Amino acid sequence: MFRNPRRAALLLAAGAVAAGAGGLLDRRESATAFTISVSSPLRRLLSAASTGLPSRNPLLSPWQGGFPIRNSFASTSASPINTSNQGSSGNSDDSRCGRGCLGRDSIANAAAAVGPAVVNISCVPETHGWVLEKSIGSGTIIDPDGTILTCAHVVADFQSRKAVIRGKVSVTLQDGREFEGHVLNADRHSDIAVVKIKSKTPLPAARLGSSCNIRSGEHVVALGCPLSLQNTVTAGIVSCVDRKSSDLGLGGMRREYLQTDCAINMGNSGGPLVNLDGEIIGVNVMKAWPADGLGFAVPVDSIVKIMEHFKRNGRWYFRLRYRKIN
Repeated sequence: MFRNPRRAALLLAAGAVAAGAGGLLDRRESATAFTISVSSPLRRLLSAASTGLPSRNPLLSPWQGGFPIRNSFASTSASPINTSNQGSSGNSDDSRCGRGCLGRDSIANAAAAVGPAVVNISCVPETHGWVLEKSIGSGTIIDPDGTILTCAHVVADFQSRKAVIRGKVSVTLQDGREFEGHVLNADRHSDIAVVKIKSKTPLPAARLGSSCNIRSGEHVVALGCPLSLQNTVTAGIVSCVDRKSSDLGLGGMRREYLQTDCAINMGNSGGPLVNLDGEIIGVNVMKAWPADGLGFAVPVDSIVKIMEHFKRNGRWYFRLRYRKIN
C-alpha cells in the first residue's frame, strides 16, 4: 500500500494519535499536546521516518506548529521481563512458589525429601520347613532410630483369631542396605503397623504432616516399591478426603480414607502418601480391583492417634473382621 515504509510507519502512528485525541477534543475546546507511550525501537523508527517531512503536514493539522516526534513520544512504561529466574526451558523456577504450590520441580522436590526414608519390606513365611508365598510391601522411616511405619497386612497374618507375624521381616533401604526388622505393633482395624530396625548410624527419616486441612483436588505423591521395584514415584490428586469404609464394603468399625488417583500396585502397601511440602499425609493401604486410579490411604492424623495408643498400651491387636478389596 505504501512504497515508503518510513512514511507508512509515521502515518500509522499519527492515525493512532488522532484517534485517541478525538475523544479529548470532543470534551475540551482545544488541545495543544498529546503524548502516547511506545517502545524504544518504534520511537527510533518514527524519528527516522520524520526526516525530510514538512513541518506542517495536513494529516496533523489539529496540532499547530508541526508534529515534534522526537519530544512527543515517551518511552514505554512497561518494565522489562526478568528472566533471571528462568531455566533453560524458559519456565520459571519454584522460588516464588508458596506452600502447596505446584511448580515445575514441586513433585520432584517432594519425592526427593521423602524418598531416602522409603524402604522395601518383605516377609517370607515358613511352615514346617516349607517356604510359603512371600509378602512384599513398603514402609517409611519416621524416626532416625529406625522406627518404620507400614501396613499391618504386610507383616502380620490376621486370618486366625490371633495375629501371627508372617515370618522373617527383611527391610531394604533406598541405598541398598538391608536390615532385619522386628514388628513392634500391628493394628488390624486401621491396617497400620510399626516395625523397628537397628542401625549404628542415624537413618534418614520423613516428616509427618497433617491431613485435617486436605482438600479434594490437591496434588499428592505416592512412593513405594510396587512389585519390589524400589524408588518408584507416582503422582496424582486427592479424589476424596473422607471416603467411608462402608462405601468400600468393609465391615467392622467405621473408618475413613483418603482416596487418590495415584498409581497403586502390589507392593505399594505401607508406602507414604506425600503432599507437595514433602510431608506424609497418609499411608497407602489398598486399591480397588480391577479399577485404575482408585487408591486409598489411611490419613496421618488417624495414624498419629494409633501410635499414641501403641505407646500407652504397648503391644495390642484388634480382632475385628476385615475384608480387603485388593
